[in-house]
Amino acid sequence: MRLEHEHDLVAIRTRLAASKHPNYLRDLIYGGIDGAITTFAIIAGVVGAGLASYIVIILGLANLLADGFSMAASNYLGTRAESDDFQRLAAMERRHIQFEPEGERSELREILRDKGLEGETLESAVAAISSDPSAWVEMMLVAEHGMALQQRSPLMAGASTFAAFLVCGSVPLLPFVFGGSQAFSVAAILVGVTFFSIGAAKSLWSLAPWWRSGLETLAIGASAAALAYLVGHLLQGFAAA
Repeated sequence: MRLEHEHDLVAIRTRLAASKHPNYLRDLIYGGIDGAITTFAIIAGVVGAGLASYIVIILGLANLLADGFSMAASNYLGTRAESDDFQRLAAMERRHIQFEPEGERSELREILRDKGLEGETLESAVAAISSDPSAWVEMMLVAEHGMALQQRSPLMAGASTFAAFLVCGSVPLLPFVFGGSQAFSVAAILVGVTFFSIGAAKSLWSLAPWWRSGLETLAIGASAAALAYLVGHLLQGFAAA
């Protein structure tokens, strides 16, 4: 069986010494799927209501910029709040280690005991970790507070969401920009391919096969678009009035 990486000592040291970068996959998928869904949902609603193609372009572009920026700003602020909380807890643990070291050492001992250490091994591990304040703080952040040591950049998280939203959200608009009597049908095909492609690419970081992940994402996007089209069609009379 071919494994994902080698386990000889040189390979292990090289891999662990390499800089660890935060993962922005969630932000890209979040922005891409939402961009494609919301833009095509607007298109489906407008077409279902029997409105002109130029309205599709106007509302679609407005959605790309306004909703895309709103999502990016929300993701930025949410990620910023996580980062601020991480810094708050790290400062708190450093303060507790400085002014109440024995109490923090007792907490560390219980954490390691829960991991199966006992006796001299337990005490040796407590002494080793507590001798390094940075390692001590990191241990408490992860084990006591459930924090991830690799913190994501709020700016990168927001930018990733916005970029993916713009790219994927512009796909269903292209047939209307370039014109054509079958613009809506072409847009539906393109956005379906986009949904499936996002889901298939997502499978690279999951256990699901690419086709299942692609079909799942396609089904979610198609459901949202169908609902928007139905609402637009039902409200067609109001638009005509």
